[in-house]
Amino acid sequence: MSGALGKIRKNIEKVILGKEIAVDHVLLSMICRGHILIEDVPGLGKTMLARSLARSIDCETQRLQFTPDMLPSDITGISLFDQTQQAFRFIPGPVFTNILLADEINRTSPRTQSALLEAMEERQVSIDGHPRALPDLFMVIATQNQIEQAGTYALPEAQMDRFFMRISMGYPSEIAEVSIINAQQNQHPIHTLQAVASEAEVLEISQKVNQITLEDSLKRYIVDICAATRNHPLVKLGASPRGSLALARASQGMALMKNSDYVDPNIIKKLVMPVLAHRLMLNYEARSKSVTSTEVLEDILKKIKVPVT
Repeated sequence: MSGALGKIRKNIEKVILGKEIAVDHVLLSMICRGHILIEDVPGLGKTMLARSLARSIDCETQRLQFTPDMLPSDITGISLFDQTQQAFRFIPGPVFTNILLADEINRTSPRTQSALLEAMEERQVSIDGHPRALPDLFMVIATQNQIEQAGTYALPEAQMDRFFMRISMGYPSEIAEVSIINAQQNQHPIHTLQAVASEAEVLEISQKVNQITLEDSLKRYIVDICAATRNHPLVKLGASPRGSLALARASQGMALMKNSDYVDPNIIKKLVMPVLAHRLMLNYEARSKSVTSTEVLEDILKKIKVPVT
């Protein structure tokens, strides 16, 4: 990884230690113009990873701490009547930014969660019947605690499908944990983090993703994987064409991050889990057997022949 993207990665790793894959997946979502959901237990650095990315780029950022009493207008904005102008004036909400950190997104009501749907998919917000475009660089980094369920609202399938990737941080290694303690001995490194890339540089990298070669045989491989999820005996609802498109684009983006001008089949295989697992709805049989989406996808990958390129 080189250029501006390499600088951003090194900058983030001043704060997030021993989590190279998680950092790469967040960067991948950004250059592919996608959104990412980070699920894990508290204290593993979900919010800090999002903040580190936001601080590493010279752009606008907003953070929303989701709560049960939050309203859709708290996200999108509101129109107020201006007495002096005798006209309605729109006051933009936090969604009108470049990087939006949606912290603990599952703690707010489905009505408020749905306020992000249009923004995430169409990159615009409709207020009083008028569409308002969001910035070219717009990314939602959402976090949620997957263990604690009291007082939470599960994200609906329609919104889960809007997330380009879903990842978890996981516990750090013992060596990395010692490094974390040392790094925060005097002050948290997030406070000294400075921007190392501009919004324009990120958008330029994003435009290069489509230039990466994806052979027809690999496109068929991607489609075969997604089609297999729709026919699997333990799956109630498989990956949609949006999933196929996401896996194709993610593969191109990862090849770009690896300084390659073409996609390798191994790249696709490594991205299947974070790109597709959250898009599957398992049936009752799978749930009764405690089978996970990851296990279903592993089974599918074993059965589908990898094309030779």
